[in-house]
Amino acid sequence: MAPELADLLVVYEDDSLLVLNKPSGLLSVPGRGEDKQDCLSSRVQACYADASIVHRLDMATSGLMLMARGAAAQRLLNDAFASRAVHKRYEAVVDGLLQPQGQQDEGLWQEINLPIALDWPHRPLRVIDAQLGKPSQTRWQVLSQDPSSGTSRLRLEPLTGRSHQLRVHLKAIGHPILGDTLYAPPDVQAKAPRLLLHATELGLIHPVSKQPMRWLSPAPF
Repeated sequence: MAPELADLLVVYEDDSLLVLNKPSGLLSVPGRGEDKQDCLSSRVQACYADASIVHRLDMATSGLMLMARGAAAQRLLNDAFASRAVHKRYEAVVDGLLQPQGQQDEGLWQEINLPIALDWPHRPLRVIDAQLGKPSQTRWQVLSQDPSSGTSRLRLEPLTGRSHQLRVHLKAIGHPILGDTLYAPPDVQAKAPRLLLHATELGLIHPVSKQPMRWLSPAPF
């Protein structure tokens, strides 16, 4: 593996796409300023010149991230994301004990359906806004609870792809993600050294072979 990718696990590669395991704390694409030029896309492109971004993870989020190889694959994968044909799941640890709706419903998927808008005075933050927000849906499922720390581990499935969607939705229902420096109160931020949000699963129909493909990455926390 090339030195530029030493801390990026290349989960899968072929002539059309790359799947990488992005670490927390690394930007997906360059930001503004000289100090924000190091990112996953530039590191990958140093080794795979034809690689391009088709979706992003927040800097603080870790986990599976897909990149296209070549213009044709980029168009097809962009279309797949736009049509919600890419299956994504995440795992998070949140503040508070979320209760399933009953013992018989343990593991039941539940849904947050709240519109998200850019918080213009506080960019790049997002807010729930019934008038200006875009429709946003997140499914969630309780995996486990820790009464001693007062936290819950959730499986999350975004049905839409708004910026900061999972973080905003969980804050909105009163259960912000541990370590979230943007949306959690200071005491919840302090419960973890990083944002406890990890992209654990990616699935799609391969743009060239048309075969179903699926990748998994266990949460490192």
